[in-house]
Amino acid sequence: MLHTTSPSIDSPEMRRAGPDLLSLALMDARNHTLHLIGQYEKALGSAHFEVPCVAELNPPLWELGHIGWFQEWWLGRNLQRHLGRGCDPSATRLASLEPHADRWWHSGQVAHDSRWTLDLPDLSRIKTYLLNTLESSLELLEKAPEEDDALYFYRLALFHEDMHGEALIYMAQTLGLPLGLSLPGPGPVREPLLLAATRWPLGLAAGQGGFTFDNERLVHEVAVPEFEIDAQVVTWAQFVEFVDDGGYDRAELWQPLGWQWVQNKAVGEGRRGPRYVDQIGVASGAVMQTRFGTLQRMLGGQPVMHVTWWEADAWCRWAGRRLPAEVEWEVAAHNAARRGFRWGEVWEWTGTTFHAYPGFIADPYRDYSEPWFGTHKVLRGASFATRARMKHPKYRNFYLPGRDDIFAGFRSCAL
Repeated sequence: MLHTTSPSIDSPEMRRAGPDLLSLALMDARNHTLHLIGQYEKALGSAHFEVPCVAELNPPLWELGHIGWFQEWWLGRNLQRHLGRGCDPSATRLASLEPHADRWWHSGQVAHDSRWTLDLPDLSRIKTYLLNTLESSLELLEKAPEEDDALYFYRLALFHEDMHGEALIYMAQTLGLPLGLSLPGPGPVREPLLLAATRWPLGLAAGQGGFTFDNERLVHEVAVPEFEIDAQVVTWAQFVEFVDDGGYDRAELWQPLGWQWVQNKAVGEGRRGPRYVDQIGVASGAVMQTRFGTLQRMLGGQPVMHVTWWEADAWCRWAGRRLPAEVEWEVAAHNAARRGFRWGEVWEWTGTTFHAYPGFIADPYRDYSEPWFGTHKVLRGASFATRARMKHPKYRNFYLPGRDDIFAGFRSCAL
């Protein structure tokens, strides 16, 4: 039987939610999306939502239409939606409510750079498409059996929209658009935590009920030696010391590809610090970082944000420490919360390369995990911009090590 008594649409237990809560959550996600695009309209509407063509961005109207397309592709147009993970992704689809939807928004077929040259419809037409696709999804959901397979794609569509909501937020940061979000402030500093050796069930079981992402399966036991891990993420005060000690000028602290990244940024942008930082160092007495278009003074106890994996790894080498393995992070998140292990302010780089767990089988949405194995690094936790229902201690985020537009920081472990 399904667990349909999740306390709220903001709970990570939404992975087990039944139709009633899913219906509310899907409406909530869409309202959040429309609220964000409303902020874009205020800032970019007069410029027809034009943004630079760079690898880390999508045209805002493309992003918005893709959210509706994805939901319709896997729900309204998918005759096998009731099969859940057993669905054949290549099966024939019904026609879209928007005749050109696939040509515009099929992410697997529309090359990234070509998205800037598409004849996308205007905002009003895309909003109508989003309204119509949501209504269709909710009508289908009313008739869906209360079974995990039958609800799989509704849950996937919900979390997909939540992820794109966060993408709209970090894209606003990249573009310098004001959003009025509350940023994480300084927190209490605790001593590092020592965790005993254990055998840990990494991953989630496919048949335990509820929704799982394919890269979270299958559950497998991992031997974890005793380790010491920071109770909180590295702060600006700690990172400033690295910068002041010449951290960005010392090749021995960086992996070869990371050092190449440093040199490229130095030549191209004159950077000697994290992204969006205008001023940093002990001598200056302040860290000034642009947040959503406004230059702000960062407090020493605030978490470092907008660092690459290369920078996180180099800081750890400088400090005589290392990034945690993702299994260590997960053990601490589950077993050390009452001892002060705090997470959820920034995504946290781990030392783990993104790979499949043993027994991995790709879900019907083939492009989600499998293409990125071996090239991306795992991040754990969540950021201040992550919807609360996405904040699950088993969730694996993943990005290329050079990404610094996302809300990412890190913590360290003893060698």
